[in-house]
Amino acid sequence: MPLPAGSLRRAVAVLSLSVLLSARSAAQRRPAHSNSSANCWSHLHPVNMFNSYNVKFYHSKALTSPYPGSHVERSQVPEDKVGWLTEWKDYNPVEYTAKSVLSGPSWADPQINDEGFSPKFNERDGEVERKSLNGLYVVENGRPRNPAGRTGLTGRGLLGRWGPNHAADPIVTRWKRDGSGNKVAHPVTGKNILQFVAIKRRDCGEWAIPGGMVDPGEKISATLRREFGEEALNSLQKSPEEKAKLEKQLHKLFSQEHFVVYRGYVDDPRNTDNAWMETEAVNYHDETGETMDNLPLEAGDDAGVVKWIDISEKLELYASHSYFIKLVTEKRGAHWSEDPGPECHE
Repeated sequence: MPLPAGSLRRAVAVLSLSVLLSARSAAQRRPAHSNSSANCWSHLHPVNMFNSYNVKFYHSKALTSPYPGSHVERSQVPEDKVGWLTEWKDYNPVEYTAKSVLSGPSWADPQINDEGFSPKFNERDGEVERKSLNGLYVVENGRPRNPAGRTGLTGRGLLGRWGPNHAADPIVTRWKRDGSGNKVAHPVTGKNILQFVAIKRRDCGEWAIPGGMVDPGEKISATLRREFGEEALNSLQKSPEEKAKLEKQLHKLFSQEHFVVYRGYVDDPRNTDNAWMETEAVNYHDETGETMDNLPLEAGDDAGVVKWIDISEKLELYASHSYFIKLVTEKRGAHWSEDPGPECHE
């Protein structure tokens, strides 16, 4: 059956992202960081493919073993059997949900068969958003089915929600300026250099966008602002007076013009057949630099260090973060690479 117009537009957007990511990953393929801390794994590149009217996703990180934070080995899934449309009668995935999830924290669902638990998948379920950014997903035997295909593991692993688990990534940028306040251009390309606020995570030591999970009932815009405040400004440790002042300045920054860099499924080592990560990355740009000049950067609990970093292709950021940042430079007409190279038109 043909996709609705809105779904088709999303699918085409997914295709364009796939082509660019495929070209980039082929040149810069890295081994999976299977021993990194689980908290770093919410930002891995979304690799998607579109074929005719059937939307498909290809994932690789979601097939890695051992499963994060455990010794659990996934069942092996050959590349040609990842997609659900490929019949595989002998498919025998491992069932695993972490004890930290089963202990019943506020951010996690109960087990699917628990008495009184009747989740409404593919819609907003009370305060919990169970709609996917990529459209409808299949629910089979009472469990949501990962739209990207088989992962070799059922249950929820480390993820709290059955189905989509929503995150948000605020990319806060400004122009690099000299001592006189003038924009600094790159000596080779002549393009102005953009900077963004990056955190170095305590858990895995990687530089990253200061993002996090969307709380129940919380709007994405609120998550973006809250996570930036907590991780880049250490807002949780501020006095009520300091917090009120920060909130006012954050409101000014996050009320400015912004654009959505990416929305959708994320290929993540924590994903299972029944639970997966999705994110929305949004760029907030401080054109004059005046707003951020009044916001003192200070690392929060999850961050070891926070600072402004010059943007270029030489940045060593975790997986999809580099790609999201590259999209921002294209939007802003900023410097990215000394060697522009041919564009990919596959």
